[in-house]
Amino acid sequence: MADKPATAARKRRIEEALSILKDLGLPREQQNERSALTLLALLDLKPDTPWSKASAPLCGITPMMKFFEQHYGKRYAPNTRETVRRFTVHNSCKLGWSSPTQTSPQGPSTARRPSTRLSHRL
Repeated sequence: MADKPATAARKRRIEEALSILKDLGLPREQQNERSALTLLALLDLKPDTPWSKASAPLCGITPMMKFFEQHYGKRYAPNTRETVRRFTVHNSCKLGWSSPTQTSPQGPSTARRPSTRLSHRL
């Protein structure tokens, strides 16, 4: 059984992220748990990390999905990776609150992994 305080902290943090997405004026279809978890992953905010300790690391889709599961207990099947990319990360880039980049733009194409980082505009 999940630890109740940990579960409450996870739920509270997701609700806080949802509130931020709403305050940012994101379209209703972007105001969902998957978008909230993406925001939290892009900020590297675990349930017990203070908002003041937020950062903006580079984060690929698969690492984001691992973050969702490890820190928030939300598991997305590997075959939903494209859904996360297309309907959450891609849209966040279009809206300007995150920006795509590559981990190794100078290296060979096999080393160029698309990653996302929170935009400074946010």
